This record gives sequence, C-alpha cells and structure tokens, in this order.
Amino acid sequence: MPLPDRFMDELLARTDIVDLVSESVRLTKKGNSWWGCCPFHSEKTPSFHVVPDRQMYKCFGCGKGGGVINYVMELENLPYRDAVAVLAKRAGMQMPEFGGSPGARERREKILEMNKQAARAFHRWLNAPEGAQGLEYLQGRGLSKRTQTNFGLGFAPNRWDGLIAAMAGLGYEKRDMLDAGLAVSSKDGRIYDRFRNRVMFPIIDVRGNVIGFGGRVMDDSTPKYLNSPDTPVYNKSRNLFALNMAKNSKAGRVILTEGYMDTIALHQAGFDNAVASLGTALTEEHGQLLARYFKEAIISYDGDGAGVAAAQRAIPLLEKAGLKVRVLRMQGAKDPDEFIKSYGRDAFAKLLDQSENQVDYRLAQIQKKYNLSDDSQRVAFLQEAAQLVSTLHSAVEREIYGGHAAQTAGVSADTMKLEVERAWKGRLRKEKRQQERQNLAPVSQLQPKARTLRYENIRSARAEEGLLRLLMLDPGLVNRMDNITGEEFSSPLLGRAFNWLSRRARDGLSTQLSLLAEDFSGEEMNHLAQVAAQPESVANSAQAIEDYISVIRSERLLRSGQAQGDDLLLAVQKRYQQKKAYMEEKR
Repeated sequence: MPLPDRFMDELLARTDIVDLVSESVRLTKKGNSWWGCCPFHSEKTPSFHVVPDRQMYKCFGCGKGGGVINYVMELENLPYRDAVAVLAKRAGMQMPEFGGSPGARERREKILEMNKQAARAFHRWLNAPEGAQGLEYLQGRGLSKRTQTNFGLGFAPNRWDGLIAAMAGLGYEKRDMLDAGLAVSSKDGRIYDRFRNRVMFPIIDVRGNVIGFGGRVMDDSTPKYLNSPDTPVYNKSRNLFALNMAKNSKAGRVILTEGYMDTIALHQAGFDNAVASLGTALTEEHGQLLARYFKEAIISYDGDGAGVAAAQRAIPLLEKAGLKVRVLRMQGAKDPDEFIKSYGRDAFAKLLDQSENQVDYRLAQIQKKYNLSDDSQRVAFLQEAAQLVSTLHSAVEREIYGGHAAQTAGVSADTMKLEVERAWKGRLRKEKRQQERQNLAPVSQLQPKARTLRYENIRSARAEEGLLRLLMLDPGLVNRMDNITGEEFSSPLLGRAFNWLSRRARDGLSTQLSLLAEDFSGEEMNHLAQVAAQPESVANSAQAIEDYISVIRSERLLRSGQAQGDDLLLAVQKRYQQKKAYMEEKR
C-alpha cells in the first residue's frame, strides 16, 4: 500500500534539503546554491551541488542525484520506506500504520532494540560475579569505571545460552537472535550464543543506535577479537568504532587507531577524536564517512610491519576523500595506549603536533626499499620518489617534497626538480589525451551515463527534459501541457516521469523530484536529477512549453515518416524477390 500523498507532501514541506545534507557534508554557499565534497565518492574538489529552490542534489563527479528521500537511501543504505521513516522521525511526524507482516523497517527497528537490550545485559554481567574476569582485564588495562560506563563495556558469560536465555525473558526467540547476529547455528541445527567468555564492546552508529558488537576473548580461544556479522543494521565497511563520540570533538582532526582499546585509552586520556575500524582494513566508505566530520586525519597505527602496511593502504583512501593526512611515528611504545601509560598524555599530545606529513612518511617508506650507497638503486629511488611527488597538485608542494627526496639521495634539488617535472608532464599528457577523446564526441555528453537509458532521439529528448523541468518548478503549468502525454515522448524514462508528475500536479500535489524515488530505480533517479539540475526559467514558460511540444511532435513525425519509408522499402524488396522468383520459374 502506497504512503498517503498528503503525508508525503507534508514530510517534504518540513524537510529542507540544505539542512539535511549539512548534517553530513560541509556546504559552502555560492550564489543561490550550495557546494560540498560528495558523501558518496571520494573527491578533493567539491562537485556535490545542492539546489534549495528545487530541493534536490546532484554530484557532477559520481553522477548520483535526487531529493531528500534518495539522499537518506544512499547515505544510510536504506530502502525507500525506511528512508521515509528516518525523515519522518527527524521531522517529528508519525509514520502511517499499515496492516500485514513486518517489513524491512520493522525488522531493522526490532534488531536495534535487541542490540540495545543485549548491550544492557552484557554491561550488567560485567559488574556481576560471573563478569569478574572481564572486569579484572579492563581494570588491568587502566580503564576507569566512568570510561567503562561511557563506552557501555560489558561481558559475555562463559555459557552457551546466557544471552539467549536473557533475551527470551524479553520475548525474543532464537530466530530473532540469529537475525541480529547475536546467535549462531551449528551444522546439526543447535543455536547458541555467538559471544561467550568475552569482554564486549558495543558498536554505536552516529545516530546513537547499538548496531553490533566486538568481543575480546578471555582465554586462548580464537579469534582473539570477534565482531558481529553484517546484518540489516550493521556493515563493518561503513561504520567506525567511537565515531558517535568523536564526531562531536572540537579538535578538528581525527586520530585513527587499529583497535578498540587504543581508541578507548585515548578518549580516557582526553583525546575525544579517536576512532578505530571494525576488524577490517580501512575502506573508501570509511574515508568518506570521516570526511563528513573532519578535515584532517592522523594515522596512529602500530609501528610493526603490519601497521606500516595498513598505514600505506589508508593514506591514499583518506586523501582521495579530501582529508589532509599525517602519520604518527612512536618510539619506545608499540601503540598509543602503551605510549600514554609510559610517557603520559602531554607527551602524546606533543607527538600528535609533530606527526609527519604523509608525503615525507611515504618517501621514507620508499627509501627503505633501496640501498642509497649503490648508484643504480639511488637512481631507482629517485625515479619512484618523482612519481610520488608528481601526484601532488601544488607546484610548491612538488618543489618542497622533491627537495626532501633530493637531500635524502644526495643530489641537487634542481636535478630532482627536472625528474619530477618530467613525471608530472607525463601525467598531464595522459589526462589531456583522455579529455580529448571525450571532447571528440560532444553528442555523447548529452546522453545519460547509464547505457540502459540511452536516448534514441537527442533533439526530442532535450525538449522532453525541458517539459519535466518546468513541471517540477511549477506544478500549475500542467494545465498548459494537457494536450501531450508521456506516450508521445521518445524516451520511455522521461515519458514515465512526465506522466507520474502530471498526475500529481493535476491532483494539486507536490512535484518534487524526491517523490519519484519509490517507483524509479537509483540509476533512473541519478539521470532525472541530472535533468532537473539544468538551467530552466518559468519566466516565459508558455512559449517554452509550446516550443518543446512542437519539437517533440515534429521529431515524432519524422520518426514515423522514416518508419513508413522503411516499411515501403521492405515491401518493394519483397515484391522484387517475388517477381524474380516468378520469372525464374517461367524459364
């Protein structure tokens, strides 16, 4: 059953897209619109465009676009109705109630409530006799009672059904536990607790929901750390431990650590801007998530080989997301927790301020691969270093860091500058060739990016786009479009959208782009946002509508005439073949 039209109109009236997007993207006003770095892909130069008078967004980098509903769907990875529910809660509105079996939204809400109750149970057990071992471990790591409470730390007892029994008392069944990732099923069908004899770390999203758990074992069992599996509310590649706290930090920069305990120890020491990935390597999604809240990231991984490799992988991901990246090098301690215990908070704060620029860090890692006393290896080092430095956008940066590499290898700065310039010009030539290939096909630039949505008639489709834009800008204009329907359009997608918006306009309802999200795919919405983002004015709408309809119909006649011509040609060819066969038969 569709959501009531009046409910949807009121919801959109209460939801301003600039306010919504500003909660996760830093926007800068330029003229009558706003710009920022896209939350859906990594970029340094803002290409994410928010247009308040059309209540829509469009990224000219990755192509995503739509209205407020699409934005929540993409950002939170939610289906349509769940995204509407998020917006309704934000607007203080009650979602309409429908009968029938629970849908995806109800399932998500149930899992979130289960996780909250499970977190409470784990926390109670930590402070009960059976949690003594876990409490002793946390106290041994120097965590105060206040810190334990702030992070909601807990303990899973060494029993097969401790949590199952506790949750059963709240009305939850074993299949609910499986759905939430709190229980597992053996090959013989036996269902038991996923977490047993472990210190428990609740994973909380930026909205304050408990979405999953991490657990550290108290014996020699493996794995040492066990995390919740992916569920409808939890994805380890899209969430970070303690980001719900760090996002409110005034520090302006984030500290990335490798584990829960490092992050918690930093928070306890007053560094409230620390986060950790959740049992997985840093991903592009992590970088994009961090870029919503911070401008700078300091990588504070362990100094061993694995930590160095992880830092090397993280640097380009964070840079691509638009973050300024620095790397912490600790001496005399293997991780932040140990460093603070050994040298104190002030020493770590000083270390943060002295953290190394990521370019110097990467140059140092390149240097380790070569013996610079050997001339051939010194040349190889300088060539690899030049490739790295050539990726820097600023000429000043290229000169400074090229000079650092030159000093390391014992050559003149001018010599290294020449090598960097050669690498940089090679990169520019490659980019120029790619751009020239695109410029040679200007008509292709007018086509939808998705091949499945290609236009058969560019001229007609452009006019069809114009009608759609006018209808979105002023629903009252539908009365001037009564004599045309979407069936006359050359593009099936544009025709469907026109019919859909026309029906709403005639019923006196909103024609915001966002309302198409339930009936149109994400790919289609991205293209319709591209259409809606193009310039259009209602100042001379009557003439524009007349011109657009004229183009659509003239192109349709041409297509019809061509089709008739093709039919006639086929008929002539068929008649010729028949006559030829007849003559051969007479011979």
